[in-house]
Amino acid sequence: MSVAVEVHDVTVAYHRKPVLWDIDTSLPERRLIAIVGPNGAGKSTLLKAILGLVPLASGEITVLGRTISQARRLIGYVPQRESVDWDFPVDALDVVLMGRYGKLGWIRRPGRSDRAAAMKCLEQVGMSDFSHRQISQLSGGQQQRVFLARALAQDAQLYFMDEPFAGVDAATETAIVEVLRALQRDGRTVVAVHHDLQSVPEYFDHVVLLNMRLVAAGPVSSTFTSANLQKTYGGRLTLLEEAAEAIGRGGSARR
Repeated sequence: MSVAVEVHDVTVAYHRKPVLWDIDTSLPERRLIAIVGPNGAGKSTLLKAILGLVPLASGEITVLGRTISQARRLIGYVPQRESVDWDFPVDALDVVLMGRYGKLGWIRRPGRSDRAAAMKCLEQVGMSDFSHRQISQLSGGQQQRVFLARALAQDAQLYFMDEPFAGVDAATETAIVEVLRALQRDGRTVVAVHHDLQSVPEYFDHVVLLNMRLVAAGPVSSTFTSANLQKTYGGRLTLLEEAAEAIGRGGSARR
């Protein structure tokens, strides 16, 4: 199996306080990969370390057999929605066109073909009717769809997504899952930070269990086990299970 990302003995520290310790794992190509763990486990930090957005205290990372700087044009990224300034005065089509800049460079302006490609990406996420709507006027789920379309416009081989399902409605969640599966069918790889344990087996086929250190990584069928989840979450897993059962009794196990 080809490897999309190789993480070797990686440690990341903020203000000399380690948040990731000696992470050593490989992420396979053409898979939908979930990074799972409790709050503060370093999930988003691992994503940012792979992307070269935070410095490494030690270790090394290769992406598609290259350094991150060499592979950057082959990568798409969907950040956490909370990290984006949604008051910036642009419409949905402008945001998606930003995904074309990696191919255009910063001097060339997007042309007719770029606009057509951007509109196709908006159509893929069900947002073509909102192409000229200011992003500040969109709902949270609609904003997330637009940022997913921007990543699609990059036409990447490898996509990184930081909690793409957080705070979205059920229709948006379904739309995102359909896009991820289409990407996989097209030979692409998706790595997503994910927090909903119930949907991991349904949405993903490879999982990384993380709690500052790597707990386990591998196919969901063999890795996403009660024993490994207990190692990852400890006593918090019981609380999560009880909450899930309570929601189930209320007749709404999902958003």
